[in-house]
Amino acid sequence: MNDHYPFVNTPLPYPYDALEPYIDQKTMKLHHDRHLQTYVDQLNAVLKDYPQLHQWTLHQLLTNIDYLPAEIQIPVRNNAGGVYSHRLYFCGMKKASIRSMNGNLERAMDYAYGGIHKFQEAMKEAGLSVFGSGYAWLVVNRSGQLTIMTTPNQDTPLSVGLCPIMNVDVWEHAYYLKNYNKRAEYIDHWLSVINWEEAEKNYQRCFEEE
Repeated sequence: MNDHYPFVNTPLPYPYDALEPYIDQKTMKLHHDRHLQTYVDQLNAVLKDYPQLHQWTLHQLLTNIDYLPAEIQIPVRNNAGGVYSHRLYFCGMKKASIRSMNGNLERAMDYAYGGIHKFQEAMKEAGLSVFGSGYAWLVVNRSGQLTIMTTPNQDTPLSVGLCPIMNVDVWEHAYYLKNYNKRAEYIDHWLSVINWEEAEKNYQRCFEEE
């Protein structure tokens, strides 16, 4: 995510129907083309009159919130957070296939959670614990260990110095058309379409950025 102002809504890395039957085409189209587009547009509107920030990436904006002009700290947190969180979420999924994990992330999961199934249970529990709207995240903490955490609204782990690997969006717009109010069912579906190759890349990137 090294782009900068003016930000654009990058296309999905797969067709809208690629995640069927787990996540439906209509939800994906609405989620990407309407919800994410709104965050992109609003972020550009916020940054328009601040040319000193036009070369800043999403990562730079979100890790330096406290250094931004006071009047735009909250809208940047909300809208840059919305763009970052959605991009990670969309790129973190792929068409359901046989799980392919054979790398450092799998070994780290074994150490932290006792295996992939225990991780899935913990991630689901975290997603269900979010009150209202927000995300559950798998991150690398400051000690280089895996941690599951939640954030409200469009807050991200970047603002507290953590490195995201994957996230699940539990705002109702991510699942209501298909799953109605059954968040647990939606999270089970999300677990079926995790892009483990992308997660491994993100995990390695966390250590490269140190």
